[in-house]
Amino acid sequence: MALSKVPPGARLARSNPFDGVTRFSESSWTPNTDVFLTEKSLVIQVEVAGMRREDLSLKAEGNRLRVQGKRSHEDRPAQCKFILVEIDFGTFQFYIDLPAGYNLHKAKALYQNGILSVDVPIASRSSAEKIDVATGGEDAEA
Repeated sequence: MALSKVPPGARLARSNPFDGVTRFSESSWTPNTDVFLTEKSLVIQVEVAGMRREDLSLKAEGNRLRVQGKRSHEDRPAQCKFILVEIDFGTFQFYIDLPAGYNLHKAKALYQNGILSVDVPIASRSSAEKIDVATGGEDAEA
């Protein structure tokens, strides 16, 4: 298995060498994320409760999925004294590297009930194709 290239400034968030899925983060907080397989796809679920769809961004970069977002606390009173703070706010950005065999550019995403689900289909395995072999060297022009 090839090693994943860590983006500049990122830190390894999670990695499982047995399934080839690696996650890198570039922010102070990263939403909880589940990754699982179904018969037809790899599914990535990100817990982003309290966020609007327009505050989320997904981008496919080769076999790497970049997930970005921002959770604001605009609904909190301006003059309040917190007693307990456990909800993360601000921007986040993380990457998930996928192993070969998945078609990230045909992924579909759905945001519902605070969960962002990204369905990445398994790449179709076409029948074997013949590869022509060219000759080289002095005999190639004859």
